[in-house]
Amino acid sequence: MSLVLPSAFAPGDPEYVALAEIELCGELIIAASAADGEERLSADRIDEVLRVGAHGCR
Repeated sequence: MSLVLPSAFAPGDPEYVALAEIELCGELIIAASAADGEERLSADRIDEVLRVGAHGCR
């Protein structure tokens, strides 16, 4: 899933940031619910879901 936000918001706008955070939380919730028998998502799986590199960059 890719992050799609309205173009009316600038990246520094608080509403843009809030929508981005909600989208990322939703992706984590979906991944957690789809996890097959795992108690928790591993840090590596969370990074994968959030599309974060080794240095914390998207």
